Amino acid sequence: MKTPPDSPSFPFSTFKLALVGSIIFSLQGCAVVAVADAAVTVVATGVKVTAKAVGAVADAVIPDSDDDE
Repeated sequence: MKTPPDSPSFPFSTFKLALVGSIIFSLQGCAVVAVADAAVTVVATGVKVTAKAVGAVADAVIPDSDDDE
């Protein structure tokens, strides 16, 4: 009768599997942060452009007191 081999038949040990798994999970966290950062940047840019547009419209509509005639 043959004795079973000491090492498993697959090439990964438990440590290597845990190491690869933790690297994959950490990279997914970076992707989530990158997507959230991009979303915040888009919203902030939209708010800034809207504020400038509202300011320009307000400057055009409200007469200046500088024109003393």
